[in-house]
Amino acid sequence: MARTLTEEILSAARAGKPGALREVYDLMAPSIMAYLAGKGCEDPEALMQEVLLTVFSKLDTLTGGPAGLRTFAFSVAHARMVDDVRRRDRQPAFTQFQPHKDNRVSASAEDAALGSGPGVAAILEGLTPDQQEVLLLRIVADLSIGESARIMDRSEGAVKQLQSRALKILKNRMERQEAPGNGQQVARV
Repeated sequence: MARTLTEEILSAARAGKPGALREVYDLMAPSIMAYLAGKGCEDPEALMQEVLLTVFSKLDTLTGGPAGLRTFAFSVAHARMVDDVRRRDRQPAFTQFQPHKDNRVSASAEDAALGSGPGVAAILEGLTPDQQEVLLLRIVADLSIGESARIMDRSEGAVKQLQSRALKILKNRMERQEAPGNGQQVARV
């Protein structure tokens, strides 16, 4: 059974109980880090820790129970992601890895990462930034339509429409990849 953030855990965390603070961290960290990684942040783990430090410092003033905490946490994560993008825009561009110039004997980290299958960024490739944001908030962060709308500063209808269009694009892409004759075999269950 999946664990969820409860009012009891939140109350204990507000009281500063270490076990409850750890529980909040354990329940929220994976989805926040996945959201930040999906948005292409350079160091999603460090940003996730910054987000949770901010969340922990505001526990006494948060309202809305566990749902309010999640909405606030992902609002902070979104702000940290924007800060990360702006910071990278101000930095000089780095050169791309050139494998033909790499004469190491063991496999490079780049090869290992590229050989491990498509990540979230690859799956979301080709979607508009708003469609990517909606899918990350709704699916990875597991936020409601209302919570996602507040974070994106859009109406719930706009969020529903963005999600619907994004999922349709992904479905069409998957159907094209599974079509007979495209050179790929797909196991049917």
